[in-house]
Amino acid sequence: MIVEEIMKTDLATLKKDNTIEEACHLMESKRIRHLPIVDDEFVLVGLVSDRDIRDAMPSRFLIEQDSEVLNKPIESLMTTSLITCHPLDFVEEIAALFYEHSIGCLPIVKDQKLVGIVTETDLLHSLVALTGAHQPGSQIEVKVPNKGGMLNSVASIISARKANISSVLVYPYQKDERYKILVFRVQTMNPTRIIEDLKKADFHVLWPNLPGVSS
Repeated sequence: MIVEEIMKTDLATLKKDNTIEEACHLMESKRIRHLPIVDDEFVLVGLVSDRDIRDAMPSRFLIEQDSEVLNKPIESLMTTSLITCHPLDFVEEIAALFYEHSIGCLPIVKDQKLVGIVTETDLLHSLVALTGAHQPGSQIEVKVPNKGGMLNSVASIISARKANISSVLVYPYQKDERYKILVFRVQTMNPTRIIEDLKKADFHVLWPNLPGVSS
């Protein structure tokens, strides 16, 4: 899946000379937490978050100072050192950017112009869709030797039971680097027969550990 498929393109933006008060009103009316700042050519020049605005506001007891802050240009608090990506980047790759940099959104830029934005929520919904976790089914976790051909071998056993595989995840086995974990999302509510077949083929099924089925 590429970023273009999940990014929001109906964008609320401001110019750097708009006031902080205008940013507050726009973010409240649109119910958004991140506001891209662009120039006349729609080139991205900065980004403002609701946290930036909260941090800039003085105590609520200081009404006069509140008014002064609200009338300042948004340029005074926008972030200009930005991480961006391209519409054709992969969703899995930008997930790593969110994780590594602890960011809440990612502006999408093409030919130097802002074309979209992806938020944490957008990314979470997309990853849920990629894993098939929102669909009825069962999850099967199998520990296998860390070598080629294992994914195909396990998938063949599952397919032999005419079960449709919604998604597959692969991650290292933390206790021993000689192994890895294969996580299958399978469109069946009763995986008992599949588990039996996997164990007969000497695969180590971590989940589900069904009672009465030898491990």
